Amino acid sequence: MTNSVMKIESARKAFGGNEVLKDISLEVKRGEVVAIIGPSGGGKSTLLRCATLLETLDGGSLSFGDLAVATDVGSGAVYAKGDVPKQARSRFGLVFQNYNLFPHYTVMKNIIDAPIRVLKRPREQAEARAYELIAQMGLMGNENKVPCELSGGQQQRVSIARALALDPEILFFDEPTSALDPELTAEVLRVIKDLAAQNMTMVIVTHAMQFARDVADRVVFMDGGRIVEEGSAEQVIDHPREQRTREFLSRIEG
Repeated sequence: MTNSVMKIESARKAFGGNEVLKDISLEVKRGEVVAIIGPSGGGKSTLLRCATLLETLDGGSLSFGDLAVATDVGSGAVYAKGDVPKQARSRFGLVFQNYNLFPHYTVMKNIIDAPIRVLKRPREQAEARAYELIAQMGLMGNENKVPCELSGGQQQRVSIARALALDPEILFFDEPTSALDPELTAEVLRVIKDLAAQNMTMVIVTHAMQFARDVADRVVFMDGGRIVEEGSAEQVIDHPREQRTREFLSRIEG
């Protein structure tokens, strides 16, 4: 089994005439936590959307372990046909900044829907796993509530539980705390730290620098559609080599 969970090489993506990913390469190893930081419009969310098949690459390649999803043939990225995209989607989970829960479903139904519908798991098995995740997320007693009855922090923890219910090999987070106030942010960050301690492979787009310091094995700084700098959190955040990284950090950390 390959140690690489997700690999994206020479990724290019443009919207109209605006090139938002310019020859990006990123590989994530099993058990690794990668934090992606950088200014708005730098390409972070687009990279995540391409990695999770919400957008297609114009050029470059994408694979999950030994599963080749997109291959660069010179003229552009060619995506595999058949059930390859479905297989790829079964290998990752995605947590959005705005939760993306089904508003009319209970917490339990939000969590068990995909395992039953996509993975064809028996309801009893899906519910047993959901109860485990509800307990892990500190949400016991909320399983029959609908999202509007929960705080933002609770809703985000439900969305994390929903992603974990598919037993993914890698979890992607797109600014998971940007819609939350500081107290609720702490709840969600604590859950993600616990997942890191359990060796969950994760890629996290975040503006929370202290969180990136605490949880990330590797920090990637993106700007202008490129990876400007990457390395350990201590190196990139505390001792950046690139002037552009220093400028960005001085602005957000004062």
